[in-house]
Amino acid sequence: MNRRDIYKAWGRVLAGHVPSLSIEITKECPLQCPGCYAYEDQHLGGLVTLRELADHRGSELVDGILALVERHKPLHISLVGGDPLVRTRELDLLLPQLNQKGIYVQVVTSAFRSIPGAWAALKYIKIVVSIDGLQPEHDVRRKPATYERILKNIAGHRVIVHCTITSQMMQRPGYLEEFVKIWAARETTRKIWMSMFTPQRGAHPVECLTVAQRDQAIEDLLRLRELYPKLQMPKGMIQAFAHPPNSPEECLFAKTTRTLSADLKTIITPCQLGGDPDCSRCGCIASMGLAAVDHHKLVGGLTVGHAFQGSAFIGKMASRLRRDSPA
Repeated sequence: MNRRDIYKAWGRVLAGHVPSLSIEITKECPLQCPGCYAYEDQHLGGLVTLRELADHRGSELVDGILALVERHKPLHISLVGGDPLVRTRELDLLLPQLNQKGIYVQVVTSAFRSIPGAWAALKYIKIVVSIDGLQPEHDVRRKPATYERILKNIAGHRVIVHCTITSQMMQRPGYLEEFVKIWAARETTRKIWMSMFTPQRGAHPVECLTVAQRDQAIEDLLRLRELYPKLQMPKGMIQAFAHPPNSPEECLFAKTTRTLSADLKTIITPCQLGGDPDCSRCGCIASMGLAAVDHHKLVGGLTVGHAFQGSAFIGKMASRLRRDSPA
């Protein structure tokens, strides 16, 4: 986030809007990936699961998202799922309209289906493809979205490759470098992002990194960013993995992003992971990126985080006054 983006975000917060929206546009996904947070029982608070939710399609989905954009006036939108490519026909109608509005949009997908070529010409639309490590492990975890199918389906595009680091990967020295080297060499790779697996509080899944593995992953990423320019993760972002925000109340990403599920009404809290994420073991790249911004110093010893907190308070009060004022 550059200075211009920070000022824009402040303006949205002061006006009582959220700078960013994350929308689960469908409950459907052809994959059954181990460790997927979206389909955990507590993702939506425990009263209903994502698969049980009533989602939308066709013009109802397109119009519903455009209405959310009009209401919240975000600078940035993440379209997630499920898998957004389940709704390719709807995205064909929606994405050009969002692009025309100048809104930055990330479509986060497994690339199980061919990505329409027309999307490559949309200036503000970026495709993020989730890759679960090297091909032998990925193809088992992500079938039918295998390496072979992904490479075929992203042809003609330049995508952001996103990988979530797990304990299994860190058990083999050099694993992260091998992964980064393979994808950095591909013409279709615009940039590479890495997260770390984030568990729910009190849970200890096999994907969860030990403290030693987390420290090693940080060390590896700091070294690899110097060797592979496509690993576009600033030093401060990587270092933030060592000291994630203590709670959602201290997480700038959680505070500036409204996350909605597939019915376009259910709000996912406390962040896009839902449920009760263990912030002490958070590995969300968005959280780490904004944590680095949060601690950026401004004049007079203030940080960006201080400014956002003050702006959010003013924005909430302004919104309350607008609601309470007579028509």
